[in-house]
Amino acid sequence: MTEFTLVNVLGGLLIVTSMMVVLSKKAKPAAYSYALQSFVLVLMFVALGAATASNELFTWAGTAFVTKVLVVPAIILYLAKKVGDAGADLAPRISPTLSLVLVALEVGVCFAVVQGFSLPTALEVKPALAISLAHFFIGLTCIVTQRNIIKQVFGYCLMENGSHLTLALLAPQAPELVEVGVATDAFFAVIIMAVVAYRVYRTTGSLDAEQLMELKG
Repeated sequence: MTEFTLVNVLGGLLIVTSMMVVLSKKAKPAAYSYALQSFVLVLMFVALGAATASNELFTWAGTAFVTKVLVVPAIILYLAKKVGDAGADLAPRISPTLSLVLVALEVGVCFAVVQGFSLPTALEVKPALAISLAHFFIGLTCIVTQRNIIKQVFGYCLMENGSHLTLALLAPQAPELVEVGVATDAFFAVIIMAVVAYRVYRTTGSLDAEQLMELKG
């Protein structure tokens, strides 16, 4: 198995772990699933770095391991501990079956789109590229369909993982500073969203996003 083939195979695992995040009813299992996905993403960076002789991607892998596999899930787990079982009973706006159908459609559309790509860096990793693009829509689906605010945070995390992978696939020689900027933005965004979610819980006693649809003066 070549490194490029390994990248595409690991890309398939990203879809599996994304569905684990989307379908998890509680924040803790979703956090562990996200950590697992991020670890798969790290392995993809390593495989892609070996395939393209890109030392930058090895640095990306190390940074992603610290921020995505360790720090971000730890922040969400700490938030989940602070709010207890709040939000666990909030059913998503659509059924799990419909969620699976939407994800399948999103992946299918992205596979069709990348067939027209002719960039040299993308020729051998088109399946992984399609999956990386699909993650933007999977994350958006998670944000739109979930009522639990913490689960909506995971939607953002899925979108960020997808954009991170897209950048690695299309520009494997990009400077480490670019990756640091991406990782830093995501890190602080998750912290801010976690603080906001906790403040919402303290104020309303709930994590239901539907209770925030109206401003009350």
